[in-house]
Amino acid sequence: MTWTVESIRAFEEEVRYIYLQGRIRAPIHLSRGNERQLLEIFKTVAPMDYVFSTYRSHYHALLKGIPRERVMAEILAGHSIHLEFPEHRFYSSAIVAGCLPIALGTALGIKRRSRPEKVWCFVGDMAGQTGAFDEAMRYARGFDLPVTFVIECNGRSTNTPTDAVWERYQPHHHVNKAINKEHFDRWRAGGLIRYCYDQEGWSHYGVGQLVDFDKTTSRKPFGPGWEAVGIEQVAKEIRPDVMG
Repeated sequence: MTWTVESIRAFEEEVRYIYLQGRIRAPIHLSRGNERQLLEIFKTVAPMDYVFSTYRSHYHALLKGIPRERVMAEILAGHSIHLEFPEHRFYSSAIVAGCLPIALGTALGIKRRSRPEKVWCFVGDMAGQTGAFDEAMRYARGFDLPVTFVIECNGRSTNTPTDAVWERYQPHHHVNKAINKEHFDRWRAGGLIRYCYDQEGWSHYGVGQLVDFDKTTSRKPFGPGWEAVGIEQVAKEIRPDVMG
């Protein structure tokens, strides 16, 4: 599937709708505002490459080429914050900076075996300030490993402004509108891509309003268009353990 800003945003809106129906009984972290940046970055990610993501991974999984029905089924199963698709070489962690050492070890293994794959490791701006990230970057550069780290700056460390956490201002290179090769090249610095965006109203966690799961027993369709897709049946077939 070829994703666009509009279509990938629509996926997150569907997740929001389903969550409000009380059908996702687990944490979700939605994305919005960074579609253009990720569409550009994933033009460089090959099918054979490894992608390591965070608890905010829906966009990454879809752009890696994982079928939307499979991603949605895992979200419905309560796995939004730790999506795993080994056959697509896609992994994520609910732990801040949790994938850093795994991505680093994968890149080291690729180099030792002289393989052509690359590793892409996504972190938020809070994780990008940790000692674990600094050590991973220095090791990767020192041993010239085939890994690119991507810092996605939304300016927040959960609900605290990242600058306030560290009591200093971190200059960012904002790329919000026009995306072209010149802009993209400016993001790069020795295996590091850093971009900033505004989540445009999304809360850090959930959908910005409380859901009483004991009272939301609605079996209404998930939203416009899902009836034709048959997503509920697909989810049952993929994850019968939780959708039966």
